[in-house]
Amino acid sequence: RDYTARLAAGTSPAQAREVLDAGQRRVERVLLELRLAQGLPLDVLTAAEQARVPSLVASGLGEVAAGRLRPTLRGRLLADAVVRDLLD
Repeated sequence: RDYTARLAAGTSPAQAREVLDAGQRRVERVLLELRLAQGLPLDVLTAAEQARVPSLVASGLGEVAAGRLRPTLRGRLLADAVVRDLLD
């Protein structure tokens, strides 16, 4: 009811809002872009994170093309684990 009432009044139906800091936004970006077919630009990753990319590729979880880490089908299915292993 409250949701419908807020919509009818022309206000935001959202009950709460989460404000992310820069580190959280970066993690969210990696999480989201690694779920996309075009993948994540490698320059988003730190040097230590970039050093982990060959291991992900060797495991069949991703491929590197045109400066981007792109998930394979298996990598998309295991995206949360890929991100956990990739990020510092």
